[in-house]
Amino acid sequence: MAMRDIRVLPDPVLRTPCDEITTIDDRVRGLVEDLVETVDAEGRAGLAANQIGVNLRAFSWNVDDEIGYVLNPRIVELSDEVQDGDEGCLSVPGLWYPTTRAWYARVVGTNLDGKEIVVEGTGLMARCLQHECDHLDGKLYLDRLERTVRKKAMRELRERL
Repeated sequence: MAMRDIRVLPDPVLRTPCDEITTIDDRVRGLVEDLVETVDAEGRAGLAANQIGVNLRAFSWNVDDEIGYVLNPRIVELSDEVQDGDEGCLSVPGLWYPTTRAWYARVVGTNLDGKEIVVEGTGLMARCLQHECDHLDGKLYLDRLERTVRKKAMRELRERL
């Protein structure tokens, strides 16, 4: 297991949709170990594989003292009820902007044994599931901001680069 460095914008891996995991082998097992170890740090709620430079559909989470992972996740349900709140990202350090997300989310994927798992939650967990699935699709929370807020965020990001 290894604590991995986090890729930050403008690294192109963050804008590249990740590939499905077709075989669970030692590489995938090592990836999961790295994702779990790397997310287990103060202030981290979730971590997608592409954030550590691996173009595979997997992410880990660290929410409410629970650490877990899911392979090949896909969102299967979102509530109509929404939550508003500031959202940030390890790959866009230091920027927090109001981002609307569904209050509840359910994700279906697999574990390292190839068995289907369901991960669901409300509030922060729902936000995390949506945020990490976006990463695996090559999207960032900045893409979800309202137009005027997004312009401000992109200006601030350019100033930091």
